Amino acid sequence: QVQLVESGGGLVQPGGSLRLSCAASGASFSIYTMGWYRQAPGKQRDLVAAITTGGLTNYVDSVKGRFTISRDNAKNAVYLQMTSLKPEDTAVYYCNAHYQFLIGQYDYWGQGTQVTVSS
Repeated sequence: QVQLVESGGGLVQPGGSLRLSCAASGASFSIYTMGWYRQAPGKQRDLVAAITTGGLTNYVDSVKGRFTISRDNAKNAVYLQMTSLKPEDTAVYYCNAHYQFLIGQYDYWGQGTQVTVSS
């Protein structure tokens, strides 16, 4: 079992930056692929960025070059550095821990943190 707590959201002007943090508690953080998802009002929750146990990263096209995901296994934490923020980045951002095994998978979610990009 993994418990996830996000922080770092807030209100920022277009072009600004924010750094989201996700603190994980529980066993074996390093075995999970970690991801950041976001959900805007009336829309589905979509993957923004992910980082594997080996440090490989993946981003949705709309954030490439602007967002950076990283993890610190010693601190049981994952981060999302967001720069050049746009109004369309406004959403609730969720941290996810994912573990795939032969016959199934585990997925754990945080409670979310609101990011609002507005002037």
